[in-house]
Amino acid sequence: MSAPVLLVRFRSEPESAAVLLDVDGTLAPIVERPEDAVVPLETRDEVDRIASRYGLVACITGRPAADARRLVGVDGVEYVGVHGLEGDPDAERFKPQLATFVAGIAWPWRVESKTGVTLSFHYREADDERDAEQRAEAVVAAAEAAGLKPHRGRKVVEVRPPVAVDKGTAVRRLLDGRPLKRALYAGDDTTDLDAFRGLDEAGLEVGLKVSVASREMNPALLTRADLVVDGPGELLGLLRTL
Repeated sequence: MSAPVLLVRFRSEPESAAVLLDVDGTLAPIVERPEDAVVPLETRDEVDRIASRYGLVACITGRPAADARRLVGVDGVEYVGVHGLEGDPDAERFKPQLATFVAGIAWPWRVESKTGVTLSFHYREADDERDAEQRAEAVVAAAEAAGLKPHRGRKVVEVRPPVAVDKGTAVRRLLDGRPLKRALYAGDDTTDLDAFRGLDEAGLEVGLKVSVASREMNPALLTRADLVVDGPGELLGLLRTL
């Protein structure tokens, strides 16, 4: 089914549809330091309008939920933090192991611990990209050797507990038990492929997968998406049509 047809079907019954959104790189443009990210006011206004119109609007993010709520700043939106790992009891058990792991890594740039259940090794600020990539691969190898789960993203290596929780399971949890037949998910990074999988598994009448393109994007986001938009600005244009 073509993207225009999927959009028409998706919009036809908003009360029975969900709009699920990543935050960084999707609603907020990517910046060198995540703490400097901003969701533009016009984007906030559109998310607020959609939240009053659709059956469910949620942000599923790698940030802690409280941080995403502050950044997006819209009531009536559900916020799912740390890819769904935040507050998960199985993930919580690995906090000591993750703390030991990061203490043993010589990393010259910023390491972000998200509620203690994930570690993000950022290297966007690196001057030597080849050296940074080699260091990132070393973190991946060390995490695998430690029995943890490394994930490559946009200038970041994220190390997670080895539990079956990700944006895909977060999508399923949000949709399960609700009278929703249609859902749209928009995201820009490799972790958002898990959310696409969650849509596919949800048994929906319409599951519309939107990739927010960038120069750093995983090519799989192009092949798995029903619709590709060019950055957060073009996503805003799409939101205005919902």
